[in-house]
Amino acid sequence: MLVRHESEAFCIDSPIFPDELEILPAIAEQAQFPIVGVLATHADWDHLLGGLAFAGAPLGAAESTAARLINEPGAAQRELRDFDDEFYVTRPKPLSLPGAQRLDVPGFVDIGSQTLELHPADGHTADGMAVWVPWAKVLVAGDYISPVEIPMVSEGGSIAAYLATLDRLEPLVSQAEHVVPGHGGPIDGTQALAILREDRAYLQALQAGDDAPLPLARRTKAQRAIHERNLLKR
Repeated sequence: MLVRHESEAFCIDSPIFPDELEILPAIAEQAQFPIVGVLATHADWDHLLGGLAFAGAPLGAAESTAARLINEPGAAQRELRDFDDEFYVTRPKPLSLPGAQRLDVPGFVDIGSQTLELHPADGHTADGMAVWVPWAKVLVAGDYISPVEIPMVSEGGSIAAYLATLDRLEPLVSQAEHVVPGHGGPIDGTQALAILREDRAYLQALQAGDDAPLPLARRTKAQRAIHERNLLKR
């Protein structure tokens, strides 16, 4: 997502395919979005490719994400190569990750005369932040509140932390006009609130050891595979 106020703009997270990354600077220029930095909601590889589009733009991330990038050297690059090998993707250059600027979370990032609000968002992974754009009433949620993907508790994450993140995000979702998830398209606040409550009910059932039925609109083969992995986190 690109967000601007006055003469400054940030790219938050990133698309993943080379043609998308190639065209992104032209879109930003046409929209008069002068990119001054790239923000990553967490350290999964598919959120770290903004630097391929905006070379030289500093990378900002939560302290937990910056620490994960240091503690898992080369992990994002290896996972990107695996993805590219599986889907026959060719890139013009390899992923190079500069050291991330550590941001205080909870905290704020100045943009023009406004500020972005940063909120802790762990549970999916051990790290993470969500970004609230107060003047636009937009929440950039990272890998939470997805209309196409059930909650995924990855390595380092936990059901309890995921539920705590949903509790923190709920007041923002209640105010939001739009929520931008990491997977699936933007959704309005009403739909996002319904998804958040579905995700909470699913995780609470999972945590209790009960049968945890998948949300009705997210019962694909891929989501059942995620559910099987989630069962190992109980």
